[in-house]
Amino acid sequence: MASAASSASASSASSSPQPGETLAAFSNDLAGAVERAGRSVVAVHARRRIPASGVHWRPGIVVATNHTIRRDEDITVTLGDGTTVAATLAGRDAGTDLAVLRLAGDSAPGAPTAEIAEASSLAVGQLVLAVGRPGEAVTASLGIVSAVGGEWRTWHGGRIDRLVRLDLAVYDGFSGGPLVDAAGRVLGVNTSALARGGPVTIPAATVNRVADQLLEKGRVARGYLGLGMQPVRLPDTLRRQLDLAGESALLVVSLEPGGPADKAGVLLGDILVALDGTPVAEPGDVLALLGPERVGTQLAAQLVRGGQRVQLSLTVGERRPHEG
Repeated sequence: MASAASSASASSASSSPQPGETLAAFSNDLAGAVERAGRSVVAVHARRRIPASGVHWRPGIVVATNHTIRRDEDITVTLGDGTTVAATLAGRDAGTDLAVLRLAGDSAPGAPTAEIAEASSLAVGQLVLAVGRPGEAVTASLGIVSAVGGEWRTWHGGRIDRLVRLDLAVYDGFSGGPLVDAAGRVLGVNTSALARGGPVTIPAATVNRVADQLLEKGRVARGYLGLGMQPVRLPDTLRRQLDLAGESALLVVSLEPGGPADKAGVLLGDILVALDGTPVAEPGDVLALLGPERVGTQLAAQLVRGGQRVQLSLTVGERRPHEG
């Protein structure tokens, strides 16, 4: 019996992980994830100094970040196998900090494209890797997803499907590279240009939506009114007198000459309380009503001017890159 027990104990000991084996296996898994994802990560040569990163998102299509593309012509891309090919700028969108490049002709036949992960796999505390190629070799940084939230608007008016904040180091040249899960699948594109608090990831759903528009039209249509506004609290007496529902509204502090609001008769000092029947209390409330489908349509604007209600009809314009 003692011999049998001793044999069972020895067998159990031999099947247990030895010190360091679990860590070594984990380390090898991470290295494998970087290697798999790195096949679709490219270096984008469109600025001085070091290249930026990009992702071979679809066959012949590279996604990068807008702020790293400093010229519209004479762009080249270095693929994962070291091959350098010419690329043309299909379009860019400052609102979401995305740019799309087309690789020249059949210059990258069979080049690996990104394996996209399911959006539902994103979770706070999840171990992730930022992968870049600011040159010939792949680089990586390990960290976690620190926050996951709902849809949000950038200060340029771009709509991002989910807020994904990162707790990891994003080095020079990493913007445009992918956020990767432990299996080497791409969760989105990293950028340091959209949030002052640190790096964020543009989710794959946003990348696909914006890439489709840039490939089709070369730009993302986005409505604008030509208004500068700041939130103000409405006095209780004014709210009661005019039967206003909201406690806050938007004070018009600037007008673009010849812009949609200026043409409609909006004046400095007007208070915008509702747009298209929706109360507005923050500039983001207005941006949310100015999607691509609104360009060229009319919106009813409810304002307060000199203590009286004023109703105006505004025709939504299309914001160009130089317009705020």
